Amino acid sequence: MTPEEFAARRRQLMRMIGEDGIAIFPAAPRRKRNRDIDYPFRQDSDFFYLTGFAEPDAVGVLMPGREQGEFLLFCRERDPAHEAWHGAVTGPDAAPSSLMADDAFPIDDIDDILPGLLEARPRVYVTMGQYAEFDGRLTEWLNMLRRMARSGSAHTPQEFVALDHLLHDMRLYKSRRELSALRRSARVTVAAHERAMQNVRPGWFEFQLEAEFDHEFRGANARHAYPPIVGGGTNACILHYTANDSELAAGDLVLVDAGCELDYYAADVTRTYPVSGRYSSEQAAIYEVVLAAQLAAIEMLRAGNHWNDPHDAARKAIAEGLIDLGLLHGSTDAALETDAVDEFFMHRTGHWLGIDVHDVGDYRVGDQWRVLEPGMVSTVEPGVYVSHQADVDERWHGIAVRIEDVVAVTRDAPDVLTGTLVKRVDDIEAVMNG
Repeated sequence: MTPEEFAARRRQLMRMIGEDGIAIFPAAPRRKRNRDIDYPFRQDSDFFYLTGFAEPDAVGVLMPGREQGEFLLFCRERDPAHEAWHGAVTGPDAAPSSLMADDAFPIDDIDDILPGLLEARPRVYVTMGQYAEFDGRLTEWLNMLRRMARSGSAHTPQEFVALDHLLHDMRLYKSRRELSALRRSARVTVAAHERAMQNVRPGWFEFQLEAEFDHEFRGANARHAYPPIVGGGTNACILHYTANDSELAAGDLVLVDAGCELDYYAADVTRTYPVSGRYSSEQAAIYEVVLAAQLAAIEMLRAGNHWNDPHDAARKAIAEGLIDLGLLHGSTDAALETDAVDEFFMHRTGHWLGIDVHDVGDYRVGDQWRVLEPGMVSTVEPGVYVSHQADVDERWHGIAVRIEDVVAVTRDAPDVLTGTLVKRVDDIEAVMNG
């Protein structure tokens, strides 16, 4: 992303706020891991979306129409002693030119400056409940203004509006540059899945297969967008399995759900393949059901359809497939109406994706499913999970398959950003044995 891209986002948000409003948005705080060790810092997604600034201890302010400047930033000052240990920081002097800010101030001065900015606007746009420390500071500033207002020396804001309501709707629609960033994350993730397919073998542990992703991601200066799922055998029936510490056995499937985050944009991909390189007949049969469901769902991820159409298509295809295999009985309509299919497919077919792997944006508008529009990006990830408790022939027990890709809604056909990664049975076996 360029500074101009972030500036365009701020301008769009300020048009929605109007000249009687002020928006305040904090950076993510640093978090303690243990004793004097912090968790790796990752910027707040909303803050990054508006600024591109990746440092902690910062607060952004937007004041549409303010003559002295509309975008103000509070950030850390330069400190040679601190920088000797932790590296250089931008500082208030350099922030305006590097971030296209109108002005920047030391974060230590915020208590002296921000109350006066709040006083000037009747409507405050802010996201509450995200960071307790920031919420406390905001309350202190408002209480100070209230005390001054009682003596007639200040005004207090009259209205508070959820900033995330506006901002998250903006983030739902990806720009051309954002789609390019998502494609880069997709390419790195596809390469990692290909590497894993080519190298997996019986006797490996799940964490060794996870390490193949570590290698590929870090080699591209990317990191995991979420804790990876590497589930061999029946572990794959645990939807959010992340222990990744079991041995991979010959004859089992392994379900790998892993995606990278590169330059703050995520990928999210799942493939399920045989540890020994060949699917059994039962494994291939379940796999084909899931693949048919995924292809049906992708076909429905088109502008003009609504959010639930892909899920309905996937659910119907799975019901039909499982009836054909004898895992469900009766008609397709009955399997759907009685939720019998949900014993084997118990999650949604996808979620928004962007800066967050489970990205922001409402799935419903009022009481209606959201209509799909160009620029929206979603995962498509149906699955079938046959636990040992399922009342079916035991030859099906322990088989779990999920197939997931990242898909962008366009004006025409769905654009599968991770579509270069093989997912047909013959193609996967060829990659694994080639």
